[in-house]
Amino acid sequence: MGLVVQKYGGSSVADAEGIKRVAKRIVEAKKNGHQVVVVVSAMGDTTDELIDLAEQVSPMPAGREFDMLLTAGERISMALLAMAIKNLGHEAQSFTGSQAGVITDSVHNKARIIDVTPGRIRESLDKGNIAIVAGFQGVSQDKKDITTLGRGGSDTTAVALAAALDAEVCEIYTDVDGVFTADPRVVKKAKKIDWISFEDMLELASSGSKVLLHRCVEYARRYNIPIHVRSSFSGLQGTWVSSQPIQQGDKKVEQAIISGVAHDTSEAKITVVGVPDKPGEAAAIFRTISDAEINIDMIVQNVSAASTGLTDISFTLPKAEGRKAIDALEKNKHGIGFDSLRYDDQIGKISLVGAGMKTNPGVTADFFTALSDAGVNIELISTSEIRISVVTRADDVNEAVRAVHTAFGLDSDSDEAVVYGGTGR
Repeated sequence: MGLVVQKYGGSSVADAEGIKRVAKRIVEAKKNGHQVVVVVSAMGDTTDELIDLAEQVSPMPAGREFDMLLTAGERISMALLAMAIKNLGHEAQSFTGSQAGVITDSVHNKARIIDVTPGRIRESLDKGNIAIVAGFQGVSQDKKDITTLGRGGSDTTAVALAAALDAEVCEIYTDVDGVFTADPRVVKKAKKIDWISFEDMLELASSGSKVLLHRCVEYARRYNIPIHVRSSFSGLQGTWVSSQPIQQGDKKVEQAIISGVAHDTSEAKITVVGVPDKPGEAAAIFRTISDAEINIDMIVQNVSAASTGLTDISFTLPKAEGRKAIDALEKNKHGIGFDSLRYDDQIGKISLVGAGMKTNPGVTADFFTALSDAGVNIELISTSEIRISVVTRADDVNEAVRAVHTAFGLDSDSDEAVVYGGTGR
């Protein structure tokens, strides 16, 4: 049997009983002949509690010290899990991200992995141990400082280790039974997807699906690492994310026309008003945003007014980056030449994803009809070959998701989807 990397989220190891339950599952994989590497998140909402504590001490904590604080949560989880495994009669060793060889750039709070050198992990596995790695963290290549990878960083840690160790599969354990056609917290009749391609999963992840983060899926696609999304609270088969469909018995799982509906209420919209409609203006706006290290999502430019030669440019970005973006643009107002800025953080994004959309006419019309019938007004539209996204009012998002999900026949005829744990963060 080969090597398996397992990742357990915060809801799976939220308390002592959860840690002991996870330890039994890990030991079972070891008994089945696998070499096992485990990546863990912080217990429950520990990370959020540490963030709150830091903000009480300092409204703007230094990035280096903030990372040192936040990585404590995963270190607690890894040590407790190693203890629980040893209590079951198996040897386990815990490793921080730096000890596991996770090398990153120097950007604190949202570092990117540059390389993984898992020499100590291999040594531990060769001795017959189960290796437990703290997710979400690494060490910077130049300064050797502790860094964190941002939200969902433990998933990325797991896939990066799976690639470096040439694992058979990376199993992501969470509080739902797999990837669903919509968030089961919003759409009770959402269906579990048996298999989904990397491309469709990337679109769902970038559109707001919280089961897997975009960076994790992108890393898996680059190194062709199959991901199996499962629940740590049940023994059910989950969702396979891979380049090719999987076999279930003698039946090959086919890709659906529509993979699912994703939503995101964590973004805001900035409108740059009164931009001169001439070459270089859009470049100046987005160079300013890029220099501030802010990622943007959707972009829409209005047709310029003939009388003034001015236009408006709107774009969406994470709410957490809104203030920084406004400040950066205001500082460069004269260089760009716009009139004013408008900021709106009461928006939501709904996305329809599916590779089959390319060859099935009428999908776009049905999507907009469903939104219209639900009384949902559209503010921005963005499309790709396998995705349609719209921006609406935040208050309309849940109703819009349910309307689109039903319109495309995605509702399940069986029992409601189960959400076993809490936030899974």
